[in-house]
Amino acid sequence: MHPAYFKTHFAVTDPSAEWPSEFAIITACATTGEQWTDEQNAVADVSLEKQLKGNGGLIRRITGYSPETGHAEPGWAVEMTWQDACDLGSKYHQDAIYFISGDALYVSLCDSRRALVLVGTFRERLTISNMPSEVQ
Repeated sequence: MHPAYFKTHFAVTDPSAEWPSEFAIITACATTGEQWTDEQNAVADVSLEKQLKGNGGLIRRITGYSPETGHAEPGWAVEMTWQDACDLGSKYHQDAIYFISGDALYVSLCDSRRALVLVGTFRERLTISNMPSEVQ
C-alpha cells in the first residue's frame, strides 16, 4: 500500500458538520501514480457525485491532502458499508478508499487484497479550511 495513504489529512469547509458512526471517503480522481487531465478528473468526480446522490444518505465534500507536499484531492464522505465503498472505488479506478468507524480511520485497497488497515484517529486528521474543493 502506498505510504502516502498513511499521511493523508482531510479538510472540510463546514465547522458544524456532524459525522455518522460509519462512513467512507471516496474519490474519483487519478489513482496514485497516474496522471489524468483536469478534465478527466472533473468528469469522474461529477459522475461519482451523481451516483452517490442517487443512492441517498449522507454525502459531504471532503478534501484529502498531504501536509508535506500540499497535494490535495477532493472526495466525498458518504454513508455506506466498507465493502460497498471498495466496490465503488474499484468502479472509479481507485487504488484505495478510507473508511471511518467511530473515530478510527482506516484505509483499504479496493481490489481482492481489500482489508481495513488502521491509519489513526479521524478527528485528529480533520481540519476546517477554506481549501477549494475543485478537482486538482
